[in-house]
Amino acid sequence: MEPVYPTSQAETSPEVLSTLVEIGEKANASLDLDEVLVQVAALIKRVVDYEIFAVLLLDKAANQLHFRFDVGHRKEVVENWRVPVGQGITGAAAETRKPILVPDVRQDPRYINALDPVRSELAVPLLYKGECTGVLDIQSTQLDYFKPEHQAILTLLASRLAVAIENARLFESTSKHAETLLLLNEVGREASAILDVEKLLQRAAELTKHIIDYQIFGILLYDPTDDVFRQRISVKYGQSVQGKFEVAARAGIIGASVALRQPVIVPDVSADPRYVQCNPETRSELVVPMFYQNRIIGVLDLESPLLNYFTEEHAQALSILAAHLAVSLENARLYQQLARDEARMERELQAARRIQGALLPPVPTEDFGLDIAARYISARELGGDLYDFLRYGAHQLGIALGDVSGKGTAAALYGAVAIGILRSLAPRKLQPAEVLRELNQLVCERKIDGRYMTLCFATWQANRRRLRIANAGQSQPLLWKNGRCERVKIVGFPLGLFEDAGYEEWAVTLDPGDIMLLYSDGVVESLNDRDEQFGTDRLAQLIEQKAGLSATELADRILESTYRFSVGAPAQDDRTLVVLKVR
Repeated sequence: MEPVYPTSQAETSPEVLSTLVEIGEKANASLDLDEVLVQVAALIKRVVDYEIFAVLLLDKAANQLHFRFDVGHRKEVVENWRVPVGQGITGAAAETRKPILVPDVRQDPRYINALDPVRSELAVPLLYKGECTGVLDIQSTQLDYFKPEHQAILTLLASRLAVAIENARLFESTSKHAETLLLLNEVGREASAILDVEKLLQRAAELTKHIIDYQIFGILLYDPTDDVFRQRISVKYGQSVQGKFEVAARAGIIGASVALRQPVIVPDVSADPRYVQCNPETRSELVVPMFYQNRIIGVLDLESPLLNYFTEEHAQALSILAAHLAVSLENARLYQQLARDEARMERELQAARRIQGALLPPVPTEDFGLDIAARYISARELGGDLYDFLRYGAHQLGIALGDVSGKGTAAALYGAVAIGILRSLAPRKLQPAEVLRELNQLVCERKIDGRYMTLCFATWQANRRRLRIANAGQSQPLLWKNGRCERVKIVGFPLGLFEDAGYEEWAVTLDPGDIMLLYSDGVVESLNDRDEQFGTDRLAQLIEQKAGLSATELADRILESTYRFSVGAPAQDDRTLVVLKVR
């Protein structure tokens, strides 16, 4: 049987003093509140052999106690019960800030029955700097189980426990605040990437749940035509709800929040005359406006069946989220408007693509001693790649392959201009380096900010089997000769950047069967499902393995290989190539 000590002896017994020291050590060793409570509960059991144990912490905003740690209580009690300060034995201990010992709970009208077998209870307030932060509560199935010495011991231990809890709660609050800021940053980045309004609204509901554990959530967007806020999304207890709720722009708590341009927290909607009822179960509400450049976009509306549920911390976090969502919603609206405009341009784009295709020349039919193949696959309706053949005479041919910065209509128009300029130089029969210098000067005269092009230009003299080549920032050509395929390491500035840029020229004599490949970066930068590029080395190996094929067969094999490598995914960039094989 447990010995009974006088109060003074109990307070100074070696076991109690040892427990006090250990509680202090555990509190200093860890700032994890749950870990501290587990260890403290075990230490207290050494000096007070309880059956049922709980630590309830005080929510000052709601003025309620909630379970933070327990031994022996039912799960539904721990998860759902909130004890108002002043009610029950624990609530009375919190209100009076004094221990309460009840020999028979059946005789105490304050007792709230959480477990039928309970007969006696001891509740001790946790006091920190004179303020109650919670209650340490132990219960027994035996009548008159707890004695004054237990109360004295528990009061002494509670003083140390209160300090440990406050330190851990402070650390927990700081950590949670930091985690919330990181989460809000991630939420903002994710929201900014969604350009579909309906998907954005749905995702906003999901993202808000990560920040606030709401029960009822709605997003209402402002309609300036009718001067109302219309509900666009509503979630109740985890389920999306269809509805057409709307409220006048200046009515209700929503109107007040917009007029004040700040969040509005209503602890009890029944006591607020501004409240416009939409959900009968609502007891408290939080409304946060969304503004974009001083223009109202909409509001976030959170409601709870619990009184005084929302806090200033909730309002602060949701205000940051609302700012992100306002920008994302505006971006999504502009994107959808742009999408509609682009849809109207679709037919014009298709016509432009046919025209662009007509600008690309057919492979020369004259006998230049070369087997020639050219291929062009645009990543969009209109592309920025180009190739051309300039006839210098019966035995000499100019070959060009280029890539305009960017894609789409602007790149296609820029490329068409470049082809026109290039063809205007053909009668002068300039060699590669001269062509690039002349073309660069002419392009610079028509300079457009942010636009430039890369170009590889070569001339072929059939009677001498001589190939001369110059490069203006284009992918380095590949030459298969003597059984090996290597890059022609010649470089130069892109056209249209520097008016006085100069270009070098490289020449080689080719033998029958030798192969020269000109290609755009879209060929070697084709990606597979592991984000690996097709690469120049893989392209060179393919040419070495298939050097016996005709130019046409080799060109098709290259494009087929990049397509298979990309697992059939659409090209991310234009893929253009010209194959020259000496007959």
